[in-house]
Amino acid sequence: MRALLAALLLVLSLPATAAEGVDVGKPSAVRNLVPAGALEKQAAQEYEQLKRQAASKQALGPDDHPQVRRLRAIAARMIPYVGRFHPRAAQWKWEVNLIGSKQINAFCMPGGKIAFYTGILDTLKLTDDEVAMVMGHEIAHALREHARERVAKSQITQLGANLLGELVGGGRYAGAFQLGGNLLSLKFSRDDESEADVVGLDLAARAGFDPRAGVTLWQKMTAANSKAPLEFLSTHPAGNNRIKEIEKHLPEVMPLYQQARTSSTAR
Repeated sequence: MRALLAALLLVLSLPATAAEGVDVGKPSAVRNLVPAGALEKQAAQEYEQLKRQAASKQALGPDDHPQVRRLRAIAARMIPYVGRFHPRAAQWKWEVNLIGSKQINAFCMPGGKIAFYTGILDTLKLTDDEVAMVMGHEIAHALREHARERVAKSQITQLGANLLGELVGGGRYAGAFQLGGNLLSLKFSRDDESEADVVGLDLAARAGFDPRAGVTLWQKMTAANSKAPLEFLSTHPAGNNRIKEIEKHLPEVMPLYQQARTSSTAR
């Protein structure tokens, strides 16, 4: 975890982020109906429970596990750049853990709680660049507060359309939603997934990971899914145009990657 703490300290010394890169606009205003702090607290509680369950089955990767070190090193390179998409994320208590399971899955919960399952690393034989694509995508969900938006929209639906005007217009009930359910079971929209791909490419490229690995990653995902349904694709639908969408944004992020590589060589 020292690498993660060091990465957060680097945020203060980084130069102002250049304007180049992807532009995904502002997050949905609907998310403001759910208190960010409360959602992040719930996420932290669920994450701790997941870690305890894994530890009880001796499935929680120890700090000195080579794959744990690898994941945390990759995260440490990416975290200094999260502020571009979420100013408060630099102060999150980031965690990265590895869970022993054949599941081909990974996630980043609100507040920066990251977990990878050994299945996604072992089955797909991911390179560091491809791991960065997965991690960047998952971090992007947290930075863009997609879970917060999903919870808000779900509760709007439950409360009824007749209250929508008061909720969004007058703000009478803003911040009053009750949280509940399992954040890990949330399914994001196709737009959320596309946005997470794009933001993830940007983060990874700035950290010096080759964004073209987004293409090879999804080629591997598609090939593996043709043999047996992947857990990852149950919450991250592939879609026929996903690779094309990634390729469309490569011209925006490749200069960031080249700049990061040049800076690394100079150091």
